[in-house]
Amino acid sequence: MTQDTPDLINSFDCSREAVQRIMQDTLNSADDGELYLEYSQSEGLVFDNGKLKSGTFDTSQGFGLRAVAGEAAAYAHAGELSEAALKRASGAVKSIASGHSGTYVAAPRGTNTKLYGPENPIGEPSFETKVRLLQDIDAYMRARDSKVRQVSVSIAGSWQVVEIIRADGEISRDVRPLVRLNVSITVGEGDRQETGSHGIGGRSGFGEFITEHSWKNCADEALRQALVNLQSIPAPAGTFDVVLGNGWPGVMLHEAVGHGLEGDFNRKGTSAFAGLMGEQVAAKGVTVVDDGTIAARRGSLTIDDEGTPTENTVLIEDGVLVGYMQDRQNARLMGMEPTGNGRRQSYAHIPMPRMTNTYMLGGDHEPDEIIASVKDGIYAASFGGGQVDITSGKYVFGCTEAYRIENGKIGAPLKGAMMIGNGPADMKRVKMIGNNMALDPGIGMCGKNGQGVPVGVGQPTVRIDGITIGGTSA
Repeated sequence: MTQDTPDLINSFDCSREAVQRIMQDTLNSADDGELYLEYSQSEGLVFDNGKLKSGTFDTSQGFGLRAVAGEAAAYAHAGELSEAALKRASGAVKSIASGHSGTYVAAPRGTNTKLYGPENPIGEPSFETKVRLLQDIDAYMRARDSKVRQVSVSIAGSWQVVEIIRADGEISRDVRPLVRLNVSITVGEGDRQETGSHGIGGRSGFGEFITEHSWKNCADEALRQALVNLQSIPAPAGTFDVVLGNGWPGVMLHEAVGHGLEGDFNRKGTSAFAGLMGEQVAAKGVTVVDDGTIAARRGSLTIDDEGTPTENTVLIEDGVLVGYMQDRQNARLMGMEPTGNGRRQSYAHIPMPRMTNTYMLGGDHEPDEIIASVKDGIYAASFGGGQVDITSGKYVFGCTEAYRIENGKIGAPLKGAMMIGNGPADMKRVKMIGNNMALDPGIGMCGKNGQGVPVGVGQPTVRIDGITIGGTSA
């Protein structure tokens, strides 16, 4: 559905000139800062156990005002676009620069790129059509296999318009659609029950994701995973050579390596990668990038939440650390250039360095060749939750779909496999990189300091030797 995008600065109950005067007064001795305006609509439907369990729709707008002085930053926000609210916010944040003799830095470079048009995914298709879709998926899954005991289907969409206004008069603008369809299945046999799930989505309308072919593929994949898990045996514990599947398993790269390459952790010296610029931090052949420019991908933006155009940033090249993901503040303090990675959850949150779409580039090995090279190991096809310590690089990840590899062949599915390791160390143990790089199906969400933003992950099939596997079988 095409909708006129609101002109947010004109939504204030005062003139543009008055807004600009307040901005200049707030930031006249600061190093940097901006007024971030946001208008958003979101909706979500959840169909669970044969019933529509919840339906939500929300419209919100507001602003966040930030002043940066050296390493300090002050932030105030409000859901009211009024001169009075803006003046209150100004009074709260401009004291950070009191006595500071900063020079307001130049605006981000401009861009003629527009990844997204004004089309709003909410309202098209209609609420009734979306409910029928969820009913159809539920019925389809229950008819597919008698082992299906529970079906949960959700559909969600959002449409966000942002404007970033600077004291020097520069204004940047972006429109951001986002949709997702997710199917979760519980299957059972006797007293045993197992689950499987699959989701698809991206920055577009619902169209391609709710065609019959698309949603059936999504549902079938969730069922396949659940049935595989129903046949799984306890995972062994020990040290194994591990093969990671392509696509979504890149979430481990995102967590175990990606966060450690964000500018703030490296500036503060709290990342395991701090001080290693130009050094070999991964095996030869490993190249990792963060790319926010790929149209329609979940982590892609025309500009970040400070107004900097996103870009394809090479982080690790042939195993050598060559770059960090930077927002404006950390880039300035480190003497580097911002990379378009300053992101925030909403107008109520301050920006910080965050990933967009982070992935490993492909190599030259066939996936079957990689599997065949492992005598006794684990094939991790999909991951669920995990924990990472940024300072040490240590991580723990649970596999939602994994298999034993014996004599170069994929064997029995495993239950309860946990990968335990150290991201920087394990990157040096990469032995083979597949030629089948793929991005995830559009489901990623990243949390940092209490803020969640949509992201993309990806990688080819990868062999890493000597990984600790936590399991329940000796």
